[in-house]
Amino acid sequence: MLNRNAEALFWIGRYIERAENHARLINVHYHIQQEEDFQEEGHKWSRLIDALGVRGEYLQQFETFSEQDVLSFITLDLGNSNSLFSCVHHARNNLRTLRQQLPSELWDVVNSFNLWLGERSVADIMSGPHQFYQQVKERTAMFLGAEQSVMLRGNEWHFIESGRFLERAENTTRILQAVIASCRFKELNAVYTQLQAVLKSVSGYQAFRRYYADAMSPESILDFLIANPKFPRSVRFSFHQLEEHLAKLELDSSEKGSGHEKVIRQAGKLKAELDYMEKEEMSGELVEDVLKALVISCQKLGKTMEGAFFRREGVSV
Repeated sequence: MLNRNAEALFWIGRYIERAENHARLINVHYHIQQEEDFQEEGHKWSRLIDALGVRGEYLQQFETFSEQDVLSFITLDLGNSNSLFSCVHHARNNLRTLRQQLPSELWDVVNSFNLWLGERSVADIMSGPHQFYQQVKERTAMFLGAEQSVMLRGNEWHFIESGRFLERAENTTRILQAVIASCRFKELNAVYTQLQAVLKSVSGYQAFRRYYADAMSPESILDFLIANPKFPRSVRFSFHQLEEHLAKLELDSSEKGSGHEKVIRQAGKLKAELDYMEKEEMSGELVEDVLKALVISCQKLGKTMEGAFFRREGVSV
């Protein structure tokens, strides 16, 4: 019972972060379209499906990749377990089981978010995609604001934050991986344009210019988004936060075993590797290898956490 609560909290953090990531990823796609000359309609939208890794699920429902079908599938389709609406719906269901233990503000925000999405149609998205996804980001920000301002700093909060930062590290890595793969064999300017769109989508452009005012390059953007220690959406920052939240979990003395220590070691090892990463690793095939290794590490860490916290009793939440 208790570890089911821990798992529900962990996934609330992941689901809300994933919903926000979907909105940001679609925003990146629109930015790139404005900058790039996309000739093939099908290819243009299939790339978005591939970036989320849901091509097989999409093709079970649709034969072609039109803008309307892709946005509907990614955003509102409850039959797609990874859609934006599904993520919010799952987070809402998890919160409902824990309403007595969590601030009512969290339930109010997520329940309202779920109802709002349930009343939207694909026509609402098509009539103003930027405005629609901006509202999604504002609602996820409301959840984060309520969580940060009213939650007790106990195990409940640390599990939600652990899920949020693990999801953020994996999402940032996957977006960069998709962009780098799409830029293979392209001119340097095209690579720079697409990475700049990623930077803007995570609201990091101004912060980036503070570090690299005179050295704007694809390698600089990659270094900022992967290894910067102060930018909240960098992979390194996410692992740093994840390690801290894992270390602050208050477990029963009898349960402070190898599982808990193992996840802290894994998160710390990933952070340390990023601490000492060389800038030469941010270009060409080297950065593709780095991103691939990071995705695998995120998945491995998620499974280790599952084994350590969610498959046995004893976690006091």
